[in-house]
Amino acid sequence: MLYDVNLHIGYLYDTPVSGGRHIVRVLPLSLGRRQRLVAGTIGVAPVPGERVDHSDFFENPMSAILFRSNHERLDIRMQARVHVDVPQAAADFSPRLDALPSEIAGHWSLDANSPHHYTGSSPRLKDCPEITDYARGIVNPDMTVREIAATICARIHKDFTYDAEATSVDTTPREAFKLKRGVCQDFSHVMIVALRSLGIPAGYVSGFLRTIPPPGKERLEGADAMHAWVRYWCGRVNGWMELDPTNDIPAGNDHIVVAYGRDYSDVVPVIGVLKGYGEHQTTQAVDVVPVRQPG
Repeated sequence: MLYDVNLHIGYLYDTPVSGGRHIVRVLPLSLGRRQRLVAGTIGVAPVPGERVDHSDFFENPMSAILFRSNHERLDIRMQARVHVDVPQAAADFSPRLDALPSEIAGHWSLDANSPHHYTGSSPRLKDCPEITDYARGIVNPDMTVREIAATICARIHKDFTYDAEATSVDTTPREAFKLKRGVCQDFSHVMIVALRSLGIPAGYVSGFLRTIPPPGKERLEGADAMHAWVRYWCGRVNGWMELDPTNDIPAGNDHIVVAYGRDYSDVVPVIGVLKGYGEHQTTQAVDVVPVRQPG
């Protein structure tokens, strides 16, 4: 699939703010045959005093921007053309849970994709006994890692209700688990904690999800959204795979990857500091539009 992706994130401040430093991660990744960034740009208004484009530890594109002058608003716009061709899932050669530790120990690399970075706690994901008990009650010792991940994904989708008003960006997995409600960030965080509690390396994926309007309805501009799902390590043969617990599906050609990390803190689309007071209004609009190809 070939897509044109447009994103606008806007901040309107009650009073002019002075200065500001921000890190922006909104440009889709190039991931070999799975996903290719054909072209992409990030525009910022007002024009920052300094801007450096580079990659973070997890090899996600990022732009570091610095403002020295006062400004009343900040607009970030991303345009990209992306080719997505997620390969068909291979046969399940993932190990059973009791064999996974030796495969992790046998993985010597500590590069960005090393499973060693995705076990244990991370900045936003701490041990949660309630989620651990939940995960252990779902699986059995005869399951492979892929079977365990798929089972937990389906169970979270069944037990949780999507509710955009129930949680905030700072809601912890423990709080979301107690509510059994939340958004894609909450679904993904709970699933990651559940998998890690069993010893399965798991991480957070930030990206875009193409949405299809109901039959007979026109697609609304800006109606798509940034999305989150889960990647988990299936051992040395199957490697990394991805599941979307919000929709209980494997990540496929409608999922466009922007960033990989241990949890949301590693992939925040826009984060930074500024000098000011008062409130601000935030707007976000996303368009993911399939591109017609010849033939």
